[in-house]
Amino acid sequence: MTILVAGAGQMGAGIAQVCATFGHDVLLNDIDDARIARGIAGIANVLDRDVEKGRKTAPDRAAILGRIAPVSSLDGPLDVDLAIEAATERLDLKLKIFRTLDRIVPPGAILASNTSSISITEIGAVTGRPERVIGMHFMNPVPVMKLVEIIRGIATSNETFATVRDLALGLEKTPVEARDFPGFVANRILMPMINEAIYALYEGVASVEGIDTVMKLGMNHPMGPLTLADFIGLDTCLAIMEVLHAGLGDSKYRPCPLLRQYVAAGWYGKKSGRGFYDYRTPANGATAVAAASA
Repeated sequence: MTILVAGAGQMGAGIAQVCATFGHDVLLNDIDDARIARGIAGIANVLDRDVEKGRKTAPDRAAILGRIAPVSSLDGPLDVDLAIEAATERLDLKLKIFRTLDRIVPPGAILASNTSSISITEIGAVTGRPERVIGMHFMNPVPVMKLVEIIRGIATSNETFATVRDLALGLEKTPVEARDFPGFVANRILMPMINEAIYALYEGVASVEGIDTVMKLGMNHPMGPLTLADFIGLDTCLAIMEVLHAGLGDSKYRPCPLLRQYVAAGWYGKKSGRGFYDYRTPANGATAVAAASA
């Protein structure tokens, strides 16, 4: 199968790596060549570590990278079987990408979105092939996490679902079907928990480290919710909470004001160097950032 991945960030690069690992030819695209190059370099770094630890051989590494080709633009036709959009969690951006994909890939190709919260039905409606539009929500980091949420839009065909489910199984992932509701399953449960942890910090219930320690040691979570939010990206967390709040109309999904404030400040978490923790001094490890209470 030939697969186009539109978006070469952390998620898109991970999807490209996994698809190439299992023998698929991958075309990797982003808004400029520098982002594509960073995505491929990130894949190479992950594969280098796998070789060092004996999980892959040097020929494996070369073969995987050899199956990933950069695509600088989406202006012309591309002969692919599947396109997976892995762009920022913004509805306007995703709709723009899907209109473009619908125009440049063959009529029989499937269009999938890695969206973690946005309606697949709404995305499919801007294309001329809503029956071939589906959600394929990978978890981060893609090479490690086994789950893939598969979301049908109202028009998604059984054939499209079966093809994407079989692909996920072929990638050694565990597919779970979810209905097309805001946040699907994973983020409808996860994001309110993270948002409530931010409220606990905002209201001065405990410190950043205290909240994370309670959830790690008390609930046996491998990572505290504030650390996890930093890893996901606070801008992404806010975008998902806004989708939940608008789509479900329940005040329990309102984003915490502190989350809004951090995003407004450009404190997106690990990717920006600062979120609930400060990552700008890696030699000393991340340190918690004090937050003003309500």
